[in-house]
Parts: sequence; structure tokens; C-alpha cells
Amino acid sequence: MLIGFLVINFSSFSQVFDVPHVDSPPTRTLLLAVQNPQALVLLYPGGGGMLRLQDDGSTKNSHTFVRSKDIWAQYGINAVLVDTPYDLGDLKRGDLRIRDDHLQRVNEVIDFYRAKLNLPIWIFGHSMGTSTVANFLNRDLTNQKKVAGAIIAGTVRSVSLDDKVIIPLEAIHHIQDSCLGSLPENSKRIIRDRPQNLLSKLILIDGGISEGNDCQSFAYHGFNKMELRFVDEAAQFILRQ
Repeated sequence: MLIGFLVINFSSFSQVFDVPHVDSPPTRTLLLAVQNPQALVLLYPGGGGMLRLQDDGSTKNSHTFVRSKDIWAQYGINAVLVDTPYDLGDLKRGDLRIRDDHLQRVNEVIDFYRAKLNLPIWIFGHSMGTSTVANFLNRDLTNQKKVAGAIIAGTVRSVSLDDKVIIPLEAIHHIQDSCLGSLPENSKRIIRDRPQNLLSKLILIDGGISEGNDCQSFAYHGFNKMELRFVDEAAQFILRQ
């Protein structure tokens, strides 16, 4: 269902789409589209996952993906911010991203955009969003057939990937990330433990500034002031496949 339309410039625009979910609130998404896109990336933010996207696509959430959402256009990649109608928890309060309802919504969003745009789809999770990516891929190994590849960033310690997940994978981490639940070793471990014949890449980013809580978006954990490099590494990996 189309909710809103906002022209950004002559080559890109944004639209809010509510992806239906049976007998429950829909999954709200914000599509940031470009002319002649080469791929589409689904962005799953960390924390409780709630962006509270408004009808015009605006949000008060300052997550890394929100701050960098317009950068994808310069690479010819459509970006989609994926919201959630309920809090998905975290490592301290309990991770709800393994729930059937949440993973069903992930499938519904992928199916919606595959049918609508017919583009290679990548799934990208940051922090607790890496749990969404891993659970989606591990829960049903046929799910990986729906996506061209996956990217994880600021990986949380609970995340692991089944050896039978064979799609291209990139892990990005800030080398100075000091959030105890998402230390750089988590991303290193994921890539190190992947079978050697699979396409895997680890990117460690340095620089920027860290402000506030070590686990929040304006810390190194959230690639503060390094958004351009953050998106560039992910976009280049997508475009090379």
C-alpha cells in the first residue's frame, strides 16, 4: 500500500509503502529510489528496530542507516529503511528477532520488493539488525535464494551463520567499537569461520568521532562521521557481485 510520495530531485525520490501482514499492523518501509537502479538494499537498524516512520517518510530516529540513507543514490542502488510495528528487544532485554512473526515480515518485505521492482536484493543489518539477517538466513536455508547477498555491520555477539549459507557476505566493523555486545571480534569471527570457498569480506573502519553511550548510533559503533565510507564499502561490495 502506497502511503506517501516525496520528490527529492530529478533522479531520486522516496515513497512509503506499508507491506501487509495478516491480522496485524503492516510493516512500514521507506523506499529511496533512483533512476535505473542496479540493486536494492534492505536496511534493518539496530536497537529495538523501531524507526516510527511517518506518512511522509520522516523519523526522529538518528540511527546510522537513517543518517546515511541518501548516500546510496550516488551508487545507483535503491535503499529501503525497514521499520517494525513493535519493539524487537536487544541483548539485555531479550532478542525478539528470532520470532516467527518477525521473520515472516522479513520474507514479506523481500517478496514485496522483488515483485514490485525485480532487482537483486541485498539484506543489510546493523548491530541488533545483524540478528535479523542471521536468523532469516539460518532459519530456512531456502531464504538465501531470495537475496543476492548479505551485509552485517557492528555484529552482535549472539550472531552466527550456518555453513550452508553460501551467498556473498560482507562484515563491516569500526575497529574502535567498544560496545561490549558488539566488539570487532564478532565480525572477525563470522568471516573467519566461513568456509574458505565462499565469497566473504571483512572491512575494518577507523576514524570519525565517538559521542555518548558506546552502544548508540553516535559512538564509533554507529560509524559517526564515517557514514560516507560506511556506505561506500557496502555499495562497492554489492556492485562487484
